[in-house]
Amino acid sequence: MMSKIKNYAEPSDEIVEAVRSAIEFRATWMGLIYDEMKKDGIDAEKIIRRAIRRCGREIHGVRAKNTVEGRPLDGQDLEKFSFNELMQRVFNMNPVTSDKDNADAYLDYCPLVAAWQKMGFDDDTIAVLCDMTMEGDRGVADANGFKLHLGSTIGEGCEKCNIHFYRGELKE
Repeated sequence: MMSKIKNYAEPSDEIVEAVRSAIEFRATWMGLIYDEMKKDGIDAEKIIRRAIRRCGREIHGVRAKNTVEGRPLDGQDLEKFSFNELMQRVFNMNPVTSDKDNADAYLDYCPLVAAWQKMGFDDDTIAVLCDMTMEGDRGVADANGFKLHLGSTIGEGCEKCNIHFYRGELKE
């Protein structure tokens, strides 16, 4: 079956390519762990989701909180942390917007999906791996008083990923 996932990046500078390569490496071992756990009959998805969300809360969430002193993080702080200039270039993010209660980004490319495609995972598995990976962002949201809405994902075959951190009610 032909893959419906389109995921192409324009070549970039050495730093961006090095970060993309590191992210692909992370995605490769995650995919292999998932695959091996499933082969052994283990509920891989449940365990991996829990671990990645914990990482988002405990490591990235704490790091984000430490970006400001003496006040809660707002959407503009979260943009600076999660959608910084380097990550914008790595994931081809455009546009990126934020205000006090929102941080929103559209990604045109995903190095994690690229790794899973190179490994030969089918589209359904890539969609699951993609959503499990987003547990890290959900953990960052949890740790900082935000919620996370995924409007679309490259891993599901959409043209772009939309990652939206928000407080209060979701405004579409």
